[in-house]
Amino acid sequence: MPPKPNPFDDVYDVVKLIPPGRVTSYGAIARYLGSKGGARLVGWAMNAAHAMDDVPAHRVVNRNGVLTGKHHFGGNRMQEALEAEGVAVENDQVVDFKNRFWDPAVELV
Repeated sequence: MPPKPNPFDDVYDVVKLIPPGRVTSYGAIARYLGSKGGARLVGWAMNAAHAMDDVPAHRVVNRNGVLTGKHHFGGNRMQEALEAEGVAVENDQVVDFKNRFWDPAVELV
């Protein structure tokens, strides 16, 4: 019997396309994948991916640009990873979120 596909693989495929210096939201990924209410599933996928080197989970934030998943990275690693890519973060929120936002529904057309 073949192994079941990982339900998070589609999410990971999208996250891998987010360019350095840009961020997206759980909901934007869910909408792109055709699951308008699937932001929670995307969050679960990011929780499982925070230690995966090939999935830049630090680039996924909530709809307001808040680093809601930062506790899964430990310490300030999520913020540090974003800042290393030129993304400013203040009080756990992406500065200039609107201009940093990467919408897969627009960018991957």
